Amino acid sequence: MKLNPIDGLLYLSMKVIKRFDKRDSSGGSFSPSGVKTILIISSTALGDTLMSTPAIKAVRVRYPEAHITACLNIRYAALFAGNPHIDAILPYYGGYRKFIRTAQALRRVKPDLALIFHGNEPQATPLAYMSGAKFIFKIPISRQYGFLLSNQSNGFDDPWQCHAIDVRLKTASFAGCGTNDREMVLNADAEDITHVKAVLAARGLNSAHPIIGLQPGAAQSYKAWPKGFYAELGSRLLRLYPGAGVVITGSGDERRLCGDIAAAIGKGAVSLAGALSVKQLAALVKVLSVLVTNDTGTMHIAIALGTKTVSLFCPSNHWGTGALTERHLHRIISAERPCSPCVTKKCKAPYCMSAITVDAVLAAVTESLKIMEISEINENSHL
Repeated sequence: MKLNPIDGLLYLSMKVIKRFDKRDSSGGSFSPSGVKTILIISSTALGDTLMSTPAIKAVRVRYPEAHITACLNIRYAALFAGNPHIDAILPYYGGYRKFIRTAQALRRVKPDLALIFHGNEPQATPLAYMSGAKFIFKIPISRQYGFLLSNQSNGFDDPWQCHAIDVRLKTASFAGCGTNDREMVLNADAEDITHVKAVLAARGLNSAHPIIGLQPGAAQSYKAWPKGFYAELGSRLLRLYPGAGVVITGSGDERRLCGDIAAAIGKGAVSLAGALSVKQLAALVKVLSVLVTNDTGTMHIAIALGTKTVSLFCPSNHWGTGALTERHLHRIISAERPCSPCVTKKCKAPYCMSAITVDAVLAAVTESLKIMEISEINENSHL
């Protein structure tokens, strides 16, 4: 593997600077009373950042008067602009892009405390330290930059065997934040909802009928249910529910994938891949009757907004990233890993998701739609 010389230079710089840092930054000397300004880093993928929101709320509850700045991935930062527990957002550009500028911006925050809920290394921990924060907490312990952290224990026997939300809450607990609230925090903007409904109507989808979302893409191909399965599912759903609509969601990079699925389904299916901003995507998910989804960011948006989901897992683990709250809204379908060990990202021909059948997913979607119909009947009976 080719080594990045910047990594080595950054590591040596941090070692030297830390050696001359005379502050007692150990967790044992941490006192909540001295915390006025807080930096939170959650700078990776969309779903990872959403799973940080319960911990961010816990920080706000514990430090109601503190100024909280969040360093978030620039691609998704707009989605969190309305989060009531964040006072300011600074963008993270990924890797070493604008690294010095980011470090300077964090330095101006002058945080007393930095919490790394989820960040790519080797950048996240050095950025937290370069901000000037005296205390830095992070789980799991960085093998390379653990010497910069105030906690020297993960607090778990194995954090990789725990749900990602619980790992972030444990990180917050090192700063005195205690809570059992695991609900993600997200709101869909009313103007964006109005816009999305207009987009759907222009494409012939009537919101008076069920609108079923399909999320066929994923950050890694090994998490993706085959596109032919999505196409068959969409076709069968439209035969079962005349007047319903199918919306295929995805990023701009997934236009071809989503377009192929929409074309295979035919009338009643549209692809909005790359056509919506991240905030508009949240609005779309909010108006869906149910979302069928791989383990990806759109799934977490749906869970956070209370939209029904049918989520598909293999080889990733639903107990690590799946729905924790309002479980009655969410149906999880998982398959056993056929390979041991599973090489995940290194898999050149992933096929394990094919173990999840169209029949199983169709049954789960049908059950979700039945519950929706019962709910609507109950609401109308009270009018």
